[in-house]
Amino acid sequence: MKAVQVVEFGKAEEVVKLNEVPDVGAPAPDEVVVAVEATPINNTDLLITAGRYGYLPPLPSTLGIEGVGRVVAVGSSVKSLKEGDRTLLPIMNPTWTERVKFAPTWQRPLPANADVQQMSMVGINPATAYLLLTDIVNIPKGGWVIQNGANSATGRAVIAVAKSLGIKLVNVVRREEVVSELKALDADVVLVDGTDLAKRVARETGDVPIHLALDVVGGNATLNLMSCLGQKGLVVVYSAMSGQPFVGSGLKAIFGEVSLRGFWLGHWLKTAKDETMAAMYNHLTAMVASGAISAPVAATYGLEQFSKAIPQAAAFKGKVLFTPN
Repeated sequence: MKAVQVVEFGKAEEVVKLNEVPDVGAPAPDEVVVAVEATPINNTDLLITAGRYGYLPPLPSTLGIEGVGRVVAVGSSVKSLKEGDRTLLPIMNPTWTERVKFAPTWQRPLPANADVQQMSMVGINPATAYLLLTDIVNIPKGGWVIQNGANSATGRAVIAVAKSLGIKLVNVVRREEVVSELKALDADVVLVDGTDLAKRVARETGDVPIHLALDVVGGNATLNLMSCLGQKGLVVVYSAMSGQPFVGSGLKAIFGEVSLRGFWLGHWLKTAKDETMAAMYNHLTAMVASGAISAPVAATYGLEQFSKAIPQAAAFKGKVLFTPN
């Protein structure tokens, strides 16, 4: 069985290999074997490869953290899935391979009409979007949230999830040319980042208090978000795509009581109950099946084409997927 693995940390072109690994074998009574149909290349995979992620696996390690596949073998005690079902793969577990074996807990059959490529990307970014809006601050229907990096895969999911929850959203981007893309997604407000962001946000929202900001960029963009928050607002940092340390305002922290915290889906997964996971992914997979959540796909590759796929994914111009089977 083939798998794309990182054999040491460093430059992807030097440390990522296509290796033969042992087949997963037959399932135990509580397990299923799933043939991987599609699995995306995420920024997390690139950071792990470079040795710059918060969690680094023992080497060599198969890469990939989400995906979708078809059940090809079922253990005798499994009731939630049957052979032939399409299902999500376990989150934050290796997926850049031909088959995976696991004990299903929250996994259920996916809607028959769902787009396989889009469904392969529901595990990480839409889940992060959902939890950022529901698990940190209680935002009432009609309340406002602000996010930057709104044209990213997670940002687009935030737009869709906010709409489904009745939350209003200010979407901040770094390039004028992507404004029309987000407006086509029925985004409430779309603005280009800048030092005067707070004044423009106040005009667009009627100067209502905003209590939650979602930061995927870092650097001065964090400061700009912070300036838009009301008293006791919260900035949640869940990535730093700029590669820069975030910048904040001492005045907002002291006199506005604005605070900052981080979010990582991996921490949430460690304590989440199976029924909570199932409810969240049922909500999200239904949105993907309906087309409400989607992300642009730039290309698909077989595992043997990893040397072309990874550099294209690193350009961040649409998602790149592996399609092993």
